[in-house]
Amino acid sequence: NSYELRVKGKVVEAPPKELELLNCLAPTPTVFTPATSCWTRCGALSTTAQRTIDVHVKRLREKLAGASDKWELKTVWGVGYKFEVRQ
Repeated sequence: NSYELRVKGKVVEAPPKELELLNCLAPTPTVFTPATSCWTRCGALSTTAQRTIDVHVKRLREKLAGASDKWELKTVWGVGYKFEVRQ
């Protein structure tokens, strides 16, 4: 029913859209593009909405900065975003 974002054991305030995006991106190495179901659920059907998703991703990166050196939220230029686990 609800999500909570914790970074290094502390609760970090994040709006529902950011949490929904993180929930879409984190479990899979798939690149999420505007055509994927994750983006559709987040309302990214228009160019304006896609820019809104870009802002949410930027804010998520700021909130997750320094949380781990084992993963990152990556931009795949011209395609979309993915959650990448480093080997």
